[in-house]
Amino acid sequence: MSERPLNDDNGSTGPDDDDRFEGIVDAETDRDPDLAVIEAGSRTLRAQAGPPQGDIPSRPEDPELDRALREVETELAGRWPETKLDPSLGRVEALMDILGQPQRAYPAIHITGTNGKTSTARMIESLLAAFDLRTGRYTSPHVQSITERISLDGAPISAERFVETYHDIKPYVEMVDDREEHRLSFFEVMTAMAYAAFADAPVDVAVVEVGMGGTWDATNVVDASVAVVTPISLDHTDRLGSTPGEIAGEKGGIVKQDATVVLAQQPVDAAQVLLKRAVDVDATVAREGMEFGVVSREVAVGGQQLTLRGLGGEYPDVFLPLYGAHQAHNAAVALAAVEAFFGIGSQHARTLDIDTVRRAFAQVSSPGRLEVVRRSPTVVLDAAHNPAGAQVTAEAVTEAFGFSRLIGVVGASADKDVRGLLEAFEPVFAEVVVTRNSTPRSMDPDELAAIAVEVFGAERVQVEPRLDDALEAAITLAEEEAEFSGAGVLVTGSVITVGEARLLLGKG
Repeated sequence: MSERPLNDDNGSTGPDDDDRFEGIVDAETDRDPDLAVIEAGSRTLRAQAGPPQGDIPSRPEDPELDRALREVETELAGRWPETKLDPSLGRVEALMDILGQPQRAYPAIHITGTNGKTSTARMIESLLAAFDLRTGRYTSPHVQSITERISLDGAPISAERFVETYHDIKPYVEMVDDREEHRLSFFEVMTAMAYAAFADAPVDVAVVEVGMGGTWDATNVVDASVAVVTPISLDHTDRLGSTPGEIAGEKGGIVKQDATVVLAQQPVDAAQVLLKRAVDVDATVAREGMEFGVVSREVAVGGQQLTLRGLGGEYPDVFLPLYGAHQAHNAAVALAAVEAFFGIGSQHARTLDIDTVRRAFAQVSSPGRLEVVRRSPTVVLDAAHNPAGAQVTAEAVTEAFGFSRLIGVVGASADKDVRGLLEAFEPVFAEVVVTRNSTPRSMDPDELAAIAVEVFGAERVQVEPRLDDALEAAITLAEEEAEFSGAGVLVTGSVITVGEARLLLGKG
């Protein structure tokens, strides 16, 4: 279907908009008439909204708007942080009641797992948008700007809209605060803002990533027709469980009655728990390696070339501009989730339009996930923050870049398995510069260095307490060995470390 401009040069609708709207509906001869009207309305809204603003917004240029955004950020930061949890949906359910249940105003795809959630969410969003659906995406944490967490039509909402949404729901948040033993947390308020913004837009479908776990996560007030579980590994073990199976029990809580659950490849004990949950709620199961998967993949310039098997058949010659086998598997999961959303594999025995699928994947981006931000030497950012994530990142950076000498910059959170993370990177880092980011959660550099020395040996470890100094030291180490023309730097260990490095290196 060809796109037609619906706006005049000033961005306002012209006198023939009604005719154009009817034309879109009439063109949809092969679809249900009601769905065609919905789609035409969504396309009109997207056209009026203008082009996406980009993945990572910068601070507002208007001083007053920047001040207003900082005030909202400060108020949100004064609440329970994301790392402090209470296993209850009571507060967020009370807020949803007062707001009129905005999360029920649209269908949703709900995503949990340990690694790959945000990249998978972005792929799902791109696929849905390519099929002319208006999307809302809620992900966490953010790389640089808090507004990244709530996206409409593939772009973070504007600072103006973020501030307006907060003030719209603030009186109701305060009502719940007054009733409950504990005030709503940062993440609960952010989740309510996302659901309210999606209802106000309005969106055709929401793509929602859990914050942590599943059953008691604030996002779980949504009733999603498709649940996605990316690979489960050990992380947040103090809160979610000490084995993949225990963690799966918590994450499986997003699988609702009669839904479809799309499962990435899982450890055996996690798969057993998730399959039992599916049986208990009569959910339809689609498993990577069984009902869908990656048929083949080849490294290509700027990414990789894939053949994917979906629920309806094969999709050859799909270019994905992201690096690593793990991203290929994320792509297979995303494709299956979108097929399930459209009823393929259960109601319909067909594939999605291959050209549309190719176009959607070719447009995917995932900031801070093996993202190149500088050349000569090449500096790559990756938000791996646990051993499983570090392992796939180490494999991917080796495959995609083939550095002759790789210097690591690591700033990790104190509550993570830092030793496991460093051990995963040890085979690929010639040397490592340990540092910290600006948050209180960041591990003290000397403590991190002590662990790094045990893993790497003292001669391969350098300590730089400031991130800017760590970046400069790593770039110098990469440049100083003249015979190693293929040297590079990988900044990793935390989403926050990557976000701050991104700013220091001029991205955003």
